Amino acid sequence: MLLQLVTDHPGAIVPILRNTPAWVWVLLAGLLALGIGQLRDRTASLARVSLLPAAMTVFSVWGTFSALAASPHAAGAAAAWLGAAAIAFGLLAPGRAAAQFDPVRRSYRLPGSVVPLLLIVGIFLVKYGVGVELAMAPRRIEEAPFAWTVAALYGAFTGLFVGRAWRLWRLALQPAAAGVTA
Repeated sequence: MLLQLVTDHPGAIVPILRNTPAWVWVLLAGLLALGIGQLRDRTASLARVSLLPAAMTVFSVWGTFSALAASPHAAGAAAAWLGAAAIAFGLLAPGRAAAQFDPVRRSYRLPGSVVPLLLIVGIFLVKYGVGVELAMAPRRIEEAPFAWTVAALYGAFTGLFVGRAWRLWRLALQPAAAGVTA
């Protein structure tokens, strides 16, 4: 396992980082910029608040498929992905959004939060770690626990992103009068 390799052989970190393609660092920089932008209060349209969960869902599906498509456990991995996504969504979606929705302007007033940045970094680290792990030990793809764990991690991130977005979408779906106080 990658974590065990890095823990037991910290000198392996430099060659791993050196052999990482440049596009991975460009992707990380873009994702960090996206996450850092979520730290400050802002206003955003419905389309804009839907973009991040949609993009991270695509990243999650891509990560799962690219890592596990050749696995003999792909069907179980797909079930693990769906199950983890549903559980994470079910735990998060019923909560209340800290945002406010303006039905006239059809926009949200969003408080800054570190949560999107942490989720973005988390899903990137899973993708990076799985890529390194499979590059170093390609046979791991044949291990059911590995495949299911990777898929469940990706699914959980998707459920968290979509669950947070659902909280916002619910605000927009409420009748306009619900947001008006007398």
